[in-house]
Amino acid sequence: MAASHHYVEDFENLLDPDLNIIFNMSLEEAEAAVLSEDPRRVREIDGSFAIVKKKGREVFMARSIGRPMRYFLAKQASGPLLIVAERIDEIYDYLKQKGLHEQFHPSYTRMVPAHHLTRLQLIGCPDPSPEYKRYFDPRQNVLDGDLDAIGARYIGALAAECQKWLKGLPEKEPIGVLFSGGIDSGSVFLVLYHLMLEMGMSPQRLKAFTLSVEGGKDAQQAARFLDQLDLSLFLEVVDVPAEEIDYKKTIRIVEDYKSLDVEAATMTEALCRKIRERYPDWKYLADGDGGDENMKDYPIEENPELTIRSVLNNQMLYHEGWGVDKIKHSLTYSGGLSRGHVRTYAPPRYYGFTSFSPYTLPNVIEVSEGIPFIQLTDWDHEELYALKGEIVQRGIKAVTGMDMPAFPKRRLQHGAAPEEKTEELFAEDEMVYRRYFSSLYG
Repeated sequence: MAASHHYVEDFENLLDPDLNIIFNMSLEEAEAAVLSEDPRRVREIDGSFAIVKKKGREVFMARSIGRPMRYFLAKQASGPLLIVAERIDEIYDYLKQKGLHEQFHPSYTRMVPAHHLTRLQLIGCPDPSPEYKRYFDPRQNVLDGDLDAIGARYIGALAAECQKWLKGLPEKEPIGVLFSGGIDSGSVFLVLYHLMLEMGMSPQRLKAFTLSVEGGKDAQQAARFLDQLDLSLFLEVVDVPAEEIDYKKTIRIVEDYKSLDVEAATMTEALCRKIRERYPDWKYLADGDGGDENMKDYPIEENPELTIRSVLNNQMLYHEGWGVDKIKHSLTYSGGLSRGHVRTYAPPRYYGFTSFSPYTLPNVIEVSEGIPFIQLTDWDHEELYALKGEIVQRGIKAVTGMDMPAFPKRRLQHGAAPEEKTEELFAEDEMVYRRYFSSLYG
């Protein structure tokens, strides 16, 4: 279905409603929840969504992490024109059609922050700042310290969301998992495999796609992971020569320049491109994005702005950044995974896939925020890094009965290709990515 356009003199909605994955209500009911201005009703929307609705001179927008949503206010003699879209280039193309593109710069676009109901008033110059109401406000440290119980609850929440997704898919459509053999993609694959058996679905529909750029470690890790569980028949290694890795194309796709996100997205782009070449009709892909953020599993030492106290004391720091009311929050890009999820979302979307990232869903994040990280780690970095594997392994055992392997953490761009090759494929300085992105708009 084509994107839904509702041009009403001062508002253009370019979002495609078919890309929402809403489990518990119709799109119309979800839109009514957003229009209600009641954050509690928006929180009741179960799934991955980006919704905008206009009421009089007010526009209300809400999104989960799983779908990006941007907007831009253009000037007209009759008043402001608001364009809402998934992508920056969609906004620019629309402005060109209207002869308004000279007003445009990508930094003037705004990303709707995940987990907030955003309200805009279309009342002319100067444009008022958006107002934010948090609709997702999970409580921290509410679970006790029993790792078995935590794991069962966390992976149980993951399985519940995956089950809803599976129920909504066409009966015989194949399902691919972007798979490295790591904890996040591994747990998503095992949960889907378990659920498909439990639901009477053919597991032959399932496949684990692993990227290998001239002998990266992930291919070996993925094989070891599945061999240990006698599931190696599901593995499909996708070989890509280094000369086909193109970070410039990826920057055009993700419309961002953060080094780690560009590098990860470049590998995801290569994998999705090759899957599409092999399987022209494949549609559904799942991934483990969000698992690191949920378990606060990033090396704090690599970021001089962070301490273990800031990570453990700030609600959803890795999901949202420092927060919409903080100076460090980027209006153009949002923060945390609210910004960074385009690394995983945009490449599959570009190649016509429908992707599903269950770890980014609020019902799963809510459980992870309830974990008593401070009690379990006593502010120790190494204890924090070890906790993710412990919890997920125990949860997979409780939910599926399987003993999941857990290998040391490795970023996608560091596992898909040998280390020396990775250094050749990417720029040393983020400014290279910034300058290239800026050049796209002259």
